[in-house]
Amino acid sequence: MPAVDKLLLEEALQDSPQARSLLSVFEEDAGTLTDYTNQLLQAMQRVYGAQNEMCLATQQLSKQLLAYEKQNFALGKGDEEVISTLHYFSKVVDELNVLHTELAKQLADTMVLPVIQFREKDLTEVSTLKDLFGLASNEHDLAMAKYSRLPKKKENERVKTEVGKEVAAARRKQHLSSLQYYCALNALQYRKRMAMMEPMMGFAQGQINFFKKGAEMFSSSMDNFLSSVSGMMQSIQEELEAEVDKMQVSQQELLSVDESVYTPDFDVAAPQVNRNLLQKAGYLNLRNKTGLVTTTWERLYFFTQGGNLMCQPRGAVAGGLIQDLDNCSVMAVDCEDRRYCFQITTPNGKSGIILQAESRKEHEEWICAIHNISRQIYLTENPEAVAIKLNQTALQAVTPITSFEKKPETSCPSPNLKNLETENDTMGSKSTVSIPATELIAAGTPIQFDIVLPATEFLDQNRGSRRTNPFGETEDDSFPETEDSLLQQMFIVRFLGSMAVKTDSTTEVIYEAMRQVLAARAIHNIFRTTESHLMVTSQSLRLIDPQTQVSRANFELSSVTQFAAHQENKRLVGFVIRVPESTGEASLSTYVFESNSEGEKICYAINLGKEIIEVQKDPEALAQLMLSVPLTNDGKYVLLNDQPDDNGGSPSENRGAESEA
Repeated sequence: MPAVDKLLLEEALQDSPQARSLLSVFEEDAGTLTDYTNQLLQAMQRVYGAQNEMCLATQQLSKQLLAYEKQNFALGKGDEEVISTLHYFSKVVDELNVLHTELAKQLADTMVLPVIQFREKDLTEVSTLKDLFGLASNEHDLAMAKYSRLPKKKENERVKTEVGKEVAAARRKQHLSSLQYYCALNALQYRKRMAMMEPMMGFAQGQINFFKKGAEMFSSSMDNFLSSVSGMMQSIQEELEAEVDKMQVSQQELLSVDESVYTPDFDVAAPQVNRNLLQKAGYLNLRNKTGLVTTTWERLYFFTQGGNLMCQPRGAVAGGLIQDLDNCSVMAVDCEDRRYCFQITTPNGKSGIILQAESRKEHEEWICAIHNISRQIYLTENPEAVAIKLNQTALQAVTPITSFEKKPETSCPSPNLKNLETENDTMGSKSTVSIPATELIAAGTPIQFDIVLPATEFLDQNRGSRRTNPFGETEDDSFPETEDSLLQQMFIVRFLGSMAVKTDSTTEVIYEAMRQVLAARAIHNIFRTTESHLMVTSQSLRLIDPQTQVSRANFELSSVTQFAAHQENKRLVGFVIRVPESTGEASLSTYVFESNSEGEKICYAINLGKEIIEVQKDPEALAQLMLSVPLTNDGKYVLLNDQPDDNGGSPSENRGAESEA
């Protein structure tokens, strides 16, 4: 090794300026060494801290690898291979954690500890000796100054002797401290070299032991395992690349569509509307009332499920029930100057919710879907076919026809309906001659859909300021003629429409009116109807509000010239009313209804009432007729399968019963 600079001990006693100058060089070197040692110790402590952190990190990593199996991923199907692989890696990480713990201990003993000992022992000793040397030098200077001030003329041997002893003691002390200081500085030059190399030897030895044990741990079995994992990752990467290519192709295809896909209401002129929908889903704006005159609109996702309208807010797990659609009515409405609004009304006539679609197509499809669901088509065996058939029938009705094909005669399931057939034959209703449509109904005849007023409007128009009885008692003059009527039969009906006709000589005019009314409702999306009770007596046909029992319309039974039920849809029924005018001529109008029971029962009741009118003049014929009709406790003749219940309920409660008179 190269020679080391030294302080000459012989010059310690003389304390010459040259010796002091050389001493300052050694002191500067010792100060620099102290600063560097502190920085080196910080770096080594950081390495040791990182190794300790590695121990804690590997331990935490092993636990996290085992926790993958317990995460219950929603899309974790097919992760068995990943779980087994992570379990194996967890064992490997645990073994590595043991090695890292041993390495941290070796670094603490062989790297950090020697540096700390060098700083605390050697450097601290040099610093202490420096302070002692400085104190001894100061004492020597003071003693020499005192000795130099001894008087020349008046010498005092005793004082001179004491001062001389004091100088000698100070010089001896300075000499001793300087020798110790010089020796420490000379030794520091050797110790600093050892102090710099010893910790690094410990660091290197610890790392070598770590890698040796790691190499012994990872044997050939580990190599095979890593090879299999590498192969599995490569196959996954290939699948990913193939999937990315497919998604890019699909993305390009989806982005290459026409801009009309992004434009709401792009086909407003002639939208392609599917009127056979039994299910519908999409975003709609829901109108919420926040105050007396203030409202808000909220965009929500709606979908139909069976006979229910469901709503699912964004981010919700499942949807909630908004409206039961069975027997509901739906119609387009104008609301707050917004486009494409429609309203769903409950079966009891109360206003339901108001929704807004984003386009004309969505608007019409939602109305058609809700209308189809409200008719409970989804409960049939083949709901799609039924919906298609009903809508095709409505669309075919739009095409003008010049004549009727021969229609099959209406079948009568009950023997009592034979009288109805005889009456209709007499009135010419079973005509087999085809009649042009223009001879039945004039072209362009308007159709009236709102002839039946709601109960509240009727009360406002006809009752004036009369109060409703708070005790729920029925007004005495509600139905004065029913007390003397021999026949009293009630049916639940919904008014569909009425129109003027040109003849009442055949039931074909009723079928044509039904066709045109249904076609007009389908074209204009008019689905809302008002429910009423049709009271058939031996004097009249009366439409009654089911809630207030107030009469909405009244037709004399003698003015009914034709009546018939639809051949296919048995719930449709219509009749022709002849009303004399002041000019001497008579106006003919056909009224079309939809009932909850079969229309033939209504026709049978009307036929029975007209027979009672005809035979009232002949008591014998009247008695013979009444023998075939059931009699109630109060003397009224009614049909058995459509009698009102004891609680005053509607006849629809037992609409499904079929009994013969």
